[in-house]
Amino acid sequence: MISQTAEQNMANRATVTFHTTPELKERLDKLATVTRRSKSFLTNEAVERYLEAEEDFVSKIMQGIEDADAGRTYTSAEMKEHLYKFIEDRAAANRTS
Repeated sequence: MISQTAEQNMANRATVTFHTTPELKERLDKLATVTRRSKSFLTNEAVERYLEAEEDFVSKIMQGIEDADAGRTYTSAEMKEHLYKFIEDRAAANRTS
């Protein structure tokens, strides 16, 4: 008998189909076997990690566009000065560690 939680999890599933190379499918098959995880589990993990990284990347781009539109920008000279100071501060901190 399937538990209520398992039934709820099955009801909250969607199917996604995609095409890939035979080599990638073989790698997925091998990893599933070695880790004793389903290909579905591994694929969900991979998609989740990818989406988190891409959503974070896009969010930072959007923030940068908002900053630029609001005039919150640096000249090349200001940025260069800031970076040199950052590098100097890091080097000093490493010397005292």
